[in-house]
Amino acid sequence: MITKIPFNNGTYDWININIENPTELKKFYEEYEIDDEVVAYSLDRNERAHLEYDLATNTFVLFFNVPNNEKIDDHYETIPMTFLIKGSQFITVTNAKNQYVADKMKRFLNNNDGKTIFEFLFSSLFMITDSYFPFVEQMDIDRKTINDKLKEKTTKQNLLSLSDLETGIVYFVSASKQNLVLLEQIKTHIIYRTLDANEKEQFEDAVIEAKQLVEMTQLSSQILQQLSGTYNNILNNNLNDTIKILTVLSILLTIPTIITGFFGMNMPLPLEHNPFGWVTTIMISVVVWFVLSYVLRRLLRR
Repeated sequence: MITKIPFNNGTYDWININIENPTELKKFYEEYEIDDEVVAYSLDRNERAHLEYDLATNTFVLFFNVPNNEKIDDHYETIPMTFLIKGSQFITVTNAKNQYVADKMKRFLNNNDGKTIFEFLFSSLFMITDSYFPFVEQMDIDRKTINDKLKEKTTKQNLLSLSDLETGIVYFVSASKQNLVLLEQIKTHIIYRTLDANEKEQFEDAVIEAKQLVEMTQLSSQILQQLSGTYNNILNNNLNDTIKILTVLSILLTIPTIITGFFGMNMPLPLEHNPFGWVTTIMISVVVWFVLSYVLRRLLRR
């Protein structure tokens, strides 16, 4: 589906291509004389954030990471979105998973029709960056909920939920860093010198928002890593305590076995003919058991 919306009194046209068919997208790019390589980039859902500029055709292309609204394997991920400027044409390529971004852009354009093409671009990048924050805030809420559950009982399911949060925040940290690097590249690009004061101001707003997102995602990632490390240490300590208990029990249980084993030998032994010999044997075992138990307890407390 291709929609075309004029803005700034018809000076520019915004064309949104919500399509996943490579053949149809290639035909559209051929019609607008856009490099075939951009087609592959636009359809690659693992494409990293970067920019392309064709000086011959004056085509400026951005690939920007946007959050995916739908969870994949119980964690959030990001997907790339294509922004292309050629002359007075502003082209975006979306799919079912990032079409919501185009809907936000449409609402923004309805209220800000007088924007230039680069103001619209940088405002869109600002909105995309801003859309990350609710996801990160929800992750923080989920982290606190899981932490409370883990304090009550360290179960496998709660640990897996914590792992899913770690995976999701890793995607967001990587995507936000790539987006920030992309914006910093724009500042050193030749196209930046052609921007007017308003466009540069809008661009700086997008950069500031991107930096805040990087700091927020990194902080959340560090907290999750620390939390995960803490519970790993707790599990290791619990395992060590269990092994200590089992080791002590195995040592103490060998005492009766050793003593009764001596008296089970087929040779003359003390108390052999004493009718209370078995009681004496038990008493000796009990005394040695308590003495050894006391010694082991003192050693474990050191």
